[in-house]
Amino acid sequence: MQPVIQPALVHFHDVVSADGTTLRAWGNDGDGPQVVISNGLGTNPYAWPTILQPDSGLRAVGWNHRGIGGSERPASGRIDVEAHLDDLVAVMDDAGMERPVIVAWSIGVNVAFEFAVRHPERVAGILAVAGVPGSTFSTMLEPWKVPPPVAEQIMVNLARVTTVTGHGLAPFTSRIPWTRFSVNLLKMAGLFSSEADSAVLQSVVQEFCTSHPAWYAHLALEAARHDRVSLSQVTVPTTLIAGTKDLLAGPGAMRSAAERIPGARYRIVEGTHFIPVERPDVVLDELRRLIERVRE
Repeated sequence: MQPVIQPALVHFHDVVSADGTTLRAWGNDGDGPQVVISNGLGTNPYAWPTILQPDSGLRAVGWNHRGIGGSERPASGRIDVEAHLDDLVAVMDDAGMERPVIVAWSIGVNVAFEFAVRHPERVAGILAVAGVPGSTFSTMLEPWKVPPPVAEQIMVNLARVTTVTGHGLAPFTSRIPWTRFSVNLLKMAGLFSSEADSAVLQSVVQEFCTSHPAWYAHLALEAARHDRVSLSQVTVPTTLIAGTKDLLAGPGAMRSAAERIPGARYRIVEGTHFIPVERPDVVLDELRRLIERVRE
């Protein structure tokens, strides 16, 4: 049975980013190597049940994206990758972390690699989980054999539609009664791996559904505009973990990215896009391996 992280195990506090936007930051109050989590868009700390355990041997911090989970919508309107980079710096500085390992998931992978290219002196290593650094939408639907240009158009159009329809959906999505039973139905439907701990998944999905769908779609569209990162410029130890059934970050695209990063480690596991929840043991194992490489 995988350990379950409860809200009481995470400390929340506010951090102000460079443009004055107040972010809801969080951490495990742990002791050990420093880790910053650059999360998947709209997701929350409960997606990392092993890393955030107090006995993980890690000091981990992260933040909720702008307009999500207690973080302010920016008065400046900035929600692009540049804004996320500023938020990452604000959280690191607040935690007194000069050069941590960045653990990234999904869109958070874009932020991590962009930051590593621009500020290599502040990154010790990158663990990229189910995410491709740049041109993210073109890598979606890969297990269904959808050509990248078509996949990108489909997913961008879906996000555009949601910026409008999301206003009507919000009253319903925020009231969905997520229970062990309803979460298990999603697992039976194949949206999540059967290996995912239902209690952890319940916390993740329940919190995610508090996000306004239209705002989430705006964040996604801005992220879709982020160009590919020049991976040959990434000089820190790097590990990429891909899921065999991931519809949002194709394993083939992740393998290709790993091949362009000098010395990168690539691992593929049975799972969907929700590897942090489905395979938290693998995530923690690969993170510890990465930290050992950083120390060499």
